[in-house]
Amino acid sequence: MLAAVLLPQIPRGTSGPRLEAYAVETASLLTADRNAAIRRRIAVATEVNAMSRSIRSGASWREVRVPDDVVFQALLPQRCNQRPALSTISFFPSGMSCGGAVVLSRYGVGYEVRVNWLTGGVEVVARRSP
Repeated sequence: MLAAVLLPQIPRGTSGPRLEAYAVETASLLTADRNAAIRRRIAVATEVNAMSRSIRSGASWREVRVPDDVVFQALLPQRCNQRPALSTISFFPSGMSCGGAVVLSRYGVGYEVRVNWLTGGVEVVARRSP
């Protein structure tokens, strides 16, 4: 009987560790696309779709989908290599990128996955909203 009373009180949804896992998965996908661009000597564009809440690899079948209870924000360049960027983070054979960031947060706590435009390096940074 006690469980019937307490179970509805337990918060449901994406936990803090699972939110961090989404950020790490996103960083891993972006890093793999950067490495593919260098290895294959071609440009690789990772698609970032805020409407479908997904990040899709330009070099493989991989995709990261974020649940509805996570705030998904994409900070992407408007132009890349003198062309419209079209909701992508592009990586080049040199290792460089046009840069961008994906922010995943829930209840004021989150992670920013940053892509450095000069080096193409990917990093995950913890964020706390005021």
